[in-house]
Amino acid sequence: MDKIKIKKLKEILQKMSRVLVAYSGGVDSTFLLKVAVDTLGRDNVLAVTAKSETYSLSELKDAVKNVKKISARHIIISTQELKNPNFYKNPVNRCYYCKKELFTRLKKIAQKENIKFVIDASNLDDLKDYRPGAKAKKELNIRSPLQEAGFIKRDVRLFSKKIGLSTWDKPAMACLASRLPYGEKIAPEKLKRIEGAEEFLQKLGFKQARVRCHGDIARIEVPVNDILAATKSNFRIKIIKKLKSLGFLYVTLDLQGYRTGSLNEQIK
Repeated sequence: MDKIKIKKLKEILQKMSRVLVAYSGGVDSTFLLKVAVDTLGRDNVLAVTAKSETYSLSELKDAVKNVKKISARHIIISTQELKNPNFYKNPVNRCYYCKKELFTRLKKIAQKENIKFVIDASNLDDLKDYRPGAKAKKELNIRSPLQEAGFIKRDVRLFSKKIGLSTWDKPAMACLASRLPYGEKIAPEKLKRIEGAEEFLQKLGFKQARVRCHGDIARIEVPVNDILAATKSNFRIKIIKKLKSLGFLYVTLDLQGYRTGSLNEQIK
């Protein structure tokens, strides 16, 4: 295990002295928050979580639970990205507008708390995908200590497991708006439909699942190894019944399987 990276991460945080962590409750941000609290002390770290229609309720509950385990200071704010036409019209740079609002809010909170640095939990693997939100980070001088210290996703999971974080094997999550093809307007009812469908699949045992919403069509992505299980009659019938009850007219299974950012394929 690469101890050099964890040492570098701690050194980066120590130089910052006080930080505000953009905290989602996921694998990366939970690890970053834990290391920050252990390195700088509870009083010098503030976790802030944004609540909105694009963020599932189950994820918010997980975030609150994980913060309590870490004993970090935590506040929850509400963001209004769906009121911004530049966001809800769902252009290819949608994430820029969301991150711009979020980081602008976090910077104001940091200023009130006399905190100089706002940090997020992006890792080096995030640089491989299309991430328009990175532009907002650069404009507002948001730091990414995991990237600066050379962490990839695998490192974060390994270190998380080593220090006893329950999130070490948590499935990757993303904003619910990422389930809609670019150009399809982001409506609250669509997000609720997607959230309900994915939570149902998780309850059936599909730990990593995405329901991409193409109008009235649900395109389900599960890992390739789970595709056969999803087609078995005991699961297939339940999935069809549930998703149709949520408002989907057609229920499909993507034979290519789950992959992050699959809707970015349309712009590549």
